[in-house]
Amino acid sequence: MMERTGLGEAVLTELVHGFYGKVRVDPVLGPIFAERISDWEPHLAKMVDFWSSVALMTGRYHGAPVPKHAGLPVTWEHFERWLDLFRETAGEVCTPEGALHVIERAERIARSLHIASQDAQVREGAVPTLK
Repeated sequence: MMERTGLGEAVLTELVHGFYGKVRVDPVLGPIFAERISDWEPHLAKMVDFWSSVALMTGRYHGAPVPKHAGLPVTWEHFERWLDLFRETAGEVCTPEGALHVIERAERIARSLHIASQDAQVREGAVPTLK
């Protein structure tokens, strides 16, 4: 996998740090993350483990992302913005094959998390708005 995609731990670390650097200053996504993450280093380390597991099947991530994202006040437009920034960053730091590999996975993850967040909002009777 690493040979075919050019992905490795160093590239995934650069991808995660570069992507979340953009997210943190993004006018749409930044405030959502700022309300929930005060210490970024542990979050970034966890996200590197997550992407290592997702992209390279290392099994390093042992969390449960769906419950953590289920109650967020987000719409599909938030996920679209997340994907735009992710695609942009992947194109900057990955080989074309590596970018395609992680982007395909990011798109599936975004759809799954969106469904989970919508289900949670319906159960809670909340209707999210994009600010």
